[in-house]
Amino acid sequence: MAERRVRVSRDPLSPPTRGQRLLYRAAWYLLVVVGKAMFRVEIVGRDKLPRGRPFLLAPVHRSYLDFAFVVAAGSPGRRLRYLAKDTLWKGPLGRAWEALGAVPVHRGSADREALRACIGIVEREPLVIFPEGTRQLGPDVKPLFDGVAYVQSRTGVPIVPVGIGGSEAAWPKGRRIVRPHKIVVVIGDPIEAPEAEGARARRQSVRHQTARVREEIQRLFDDAQRRAGTPNAG
Repeated sequence: MAERRVRVSRDPLSPPTRGQRLLYRAAWYLLVVVGKAMFRVEIVGRDKLPRGRPFLLAPVHRSYLDFAFVVAAGSPGRRLRYLAKDTLWKGPLGRAWEALGAVPVHRGSADREALRACIGIVEREPLVIFPEGTRQLGPDVKPLFDGVAYVQSRTGVPIVPVGIGGSEAAWPKGRRIVRPHKIVVVIGDPIEAPEAEGARARRQSVRHQTARVREEIQRLFDDAQRRAGTPNAG
C-alpha cells in the first residue's frame, strides 16, 4: 500500500498571513536569545546574504539544531522558507511548522511536487535546502543531491553556501540529550547561476554547480568547526 501523504492547510506558494509573520518574528527572537544563552551562537558573514532578491541557502547538516541556527542567521522581518520531512505534519505542531515557513518533503523519493514548490517559492522568498539531505556524521561533506542546483537552474537565483560548526558536538545524530556547546555559522559568498542553454547544457551545469557548492560548503564547514573549537581532522 502506498504511503499516505500529509496534507497542508495552505498552499506553500501563498504569501504569509499576518499571524504567520508575527509567529515567525517571535520565533526568530526566541531562537536568538536561546542560541546566545545556551550555545554562544556566532554568525559570521551575515552581510553576504543578498538583499532585495530571493536566494537559496545551502547549509551543511549535522544536527537537528541546524535549521534553528540558519533561521537565526537571517532577520525577523524576512521569512526564510525551508524543506522539512513530511512526518512532522502528522503531529500536533504541523500548522506551526507551516507558519514558520516549512515545506513538506516526502522522504525516500525525488518528490517532484516539492521541487516544483521550491521553484515557485524561491521566486519570491529565500529558501533553505540542506543539499546533503538528511543529517550526516563526520568532518566530510557528503555527496550532495542536485536539488539546490536544479532549482537554481530553473530560477537563476544565487546559492549561498553555509558552514555550521559545533552543532554535531551539541546534538549529534543518535543522541537524545542536547548539551551546551559553542556554535558558529559561517555564511559564504553567493554563487551566481551560470549561463546555460539547452537541456543538455543545463544538466551539465547542474552537476558542475553541485560540485562547486559542495567544495564551498566543505571550506566553510572547516572554518566554522575551527571557530567553534571542534576542528575537522586533516
